[in-house]
Amino acid sequence: MTLPAALAEIVADFKAVDGQDKLQLLLEFSSELPELPSHLEQAAMEPVPECQSPLFLDVDASDRDEVRLYFSAPAEAPTTRGFASILQQGLDGQPADTILAVPDDFYTDLGLADLISPLRLRGMSAMLTRIKRRLS
Repeated sequence: MTLPAALAEIVADFKAVDGQDKLQLLLEFSSELPELPSHLEQAAMEPVPECQSPLFLDVDASDRDEVRLYFSAPAEAPTTRGFASILQQGLDGQPADTILAVPDDFYTDLGLADLISPLRLRGMSAMLTRIKRRLS
């Protein structure tokens, strides 16, 4: 699997823990999702309706060598925020071609399938799909 170094490190962190510790790690990522920059409003962002909770994203590909990713999700949606934070930390600042090469199902290697519903996992897949669509 071809993953950028930052995303590969996140996947390795999840592989290194078991069971409920994976959920704790996801919660930690949730709390690390950065606030939106002042120039960006949620109303101008793309909604991701496949997510269980309200999630909005923005892909700034004005420099295809350094794509910027922005996410907005409510604090009361820690799973969704955690997924967004994983993508933000793992892919923000990467070249468009690198992001496009990330396997659509990379999230299965996080090992969350036994802990989180398939519907919630599809939300993460939908986020990546929308990011890639904006870069194609």
